[in-house]
Amino acid sequence: MNKKIKAIMKKAMSVLIMSAITVSYTACGSTAKESKSTELTILAAASLTDVCAELETIYEIENPGVELTFSYAGSGALQTQIEEGAPADIFFSASLKQMKALDEEGLMVSDSITELLENKIVLIVPEGSDRDISAFEDVGTDKVGMIGLGDTESVPVGQYAKEAFTALGLWDVTDSKANYGSDVRTVLTWVESGDVDCGVVYATDAYTTDKVRIVATAPEGSCSKVIYPVGIVKASDNKEDAQKLLDFFKSEQAMKVFEKYGF
Repeated sequence: MNKKIKAIMKKAMSVLIMSAITVSYTACGSTAKESKSTELTILAAASLTDVCAELETIYEIENPGVELTFSYAGSGALQTQIEEGAPADIFFSASLKQMKALDEEGLMVSDSITELLENKIVLIVPEGSDRDISAFEDVGTDKVGMIGLGDTESVPVGQYAKEAFTALGLWDVTDSKANYGSDVRTVLTWVESGDVDCGVVYATDAYTTDKVRIVATAPEGSCSKVIYPVGIVKASDNKEDAQKLLDFFKSEQAMKVFEKYGF
């Protein structure tokens, strides 16, 4: 093979190699761009921790381009975060009170708000308790030395509990025996460990552990219905994706999961 032919072949090979590199780079860039995920931040009531963990897994598997980030706390604390401008796409409250307040302040997409779930308020004791506690009324007796409650200013479960004990004419004595927690899971932990004689939590929280026992449900009519509303935060930069997640929460598939956890 003469030198001229070798030179031509060498030049042709160089062109092919450069073309292959260019195609590979373009393809990789395209893949990286296509795989870029959207992150949605959901501020959710602490009582939703377990069920939302399962729903998060399901949703991310079915929607690989979306990453969900849940932040759990008392609904009042989450309300404050939204009011102070914390980044959030969806607010999932354990009470209508906090959702209504944010909506009235113009911080929610009003027509996205849905009253999605209902829960129950229950009185629980440690599983091994030998105290004869069987009703909310027992909190007003010497059967109870200390009771765990959610903070009545910012934690819905505490607000519901105050309503119930007030309706029973027992709020003053209950308040004198109360240890207040920043969210419902804190109260649940106190009862599990025996740090308090009893506590008021949501039924769904009590179902998550075998270390407590439900002894009573709040008497009929003693407190407001425990409704969980969910909606899109007006400051969200991902309203379209947030709406898709909201639609998923309302779907038959998701509702079966909520029901499994006691909602």
